[in-house]
Amino acid sequence: MTRIDVAVRERAALGEGPTWDTARELLIWVDILSFRVHTYDPASGRRTVLATEQHVGAAKPRAGGGLVVNLRDGIGLYDADGAFSWLRREPVSGRRGNDAAVAPDGALWAGTMRYDEAAGGGALARVAPDGSATEAVPGVAVSNGTGWSPDGRLMYYIDSPTRRIDVFDFDGEKVSGRRPFAEVERGAGFPDGLTVDADGCVWVALWDGSAIRRYTPDGALDRALALPVRRPTACAFGGAGLRDLYVSTARVGLAAPHPLSGSLLVVPDAGAGLPATPFAG
Repeated sequence: MTRIDVAVRERAALGEGPTWDTARELLIWVDILSFRVHTYDPASGRRTVLATEQHVGAAKPRAGGGLVVNLRDGIGLYDADGAFSWLRREPVSGRRGNDAAVAPDGALWAGTMRYDEAAGGGALARVAPDGSATEAVPGVAVSNGTGWSPDGRLMYYIDSPTRRIDVFDFDGEKVSGRRPFAEVERGAGFPDGLTVDADGCVWVALWDGSAIRRYTPDGALDRALALPVRRPTACAFGGAGLRDLYVSTARVGLAAPHPLSGSLLVVPDAGAGLPATPFAG
């Protein structure tokens, strides 16, 4: 039986986006609907909480220290001393930032979605370190997991209502050739956040599916981890040697959430992760 521990016992409404900060050796994750960015140091148990002014879809480390955040109205920057500034602000009524990831070149790929999750209301954009942006995947509903193969030649992407993980060819800056990589069958939940491991396998959290799945590079399902919570949202490797799999979870919308819903879970020695690239801006 797979061992599953509680890294941080929390009642997050919509925990999301765990990311291992290699420079500081701590885990970053967000509670989107509670305006919170959390950090957790597994070596000491120390935690911090940063309150944001808007719903925060993702928070990623910056190369020079601090964080880049995908907020309701655009992309913001926190310096190492906590000072905030906007990198790119473009509010759209009824829309917010959601999941995001940093590409191998240090650009941020930031997703958006409408609060009502309307089809076509969101997108995935590449945001350069100078704040310039290019809409790479338009017309999505709930922009979620994004990640790259170990060689950087493929990009994986999830628009959750499609129930698919898609894959693109990636040239270092642009994507092309979108095609299905794997599909989640009805009744098994919706694919949400993802991470890619050192073997090129894709790990996907299943919202309403109470599980994490691992797919091989050819799209075959080869492992499923049952979780005690209904709504896992995303996963990332961290800790010593990037061996432990951290899983964010949510309790929003559940009439009777499990006592651990909203907590940050960890699966010790689940595999081998890849170091996250910090945002270059």
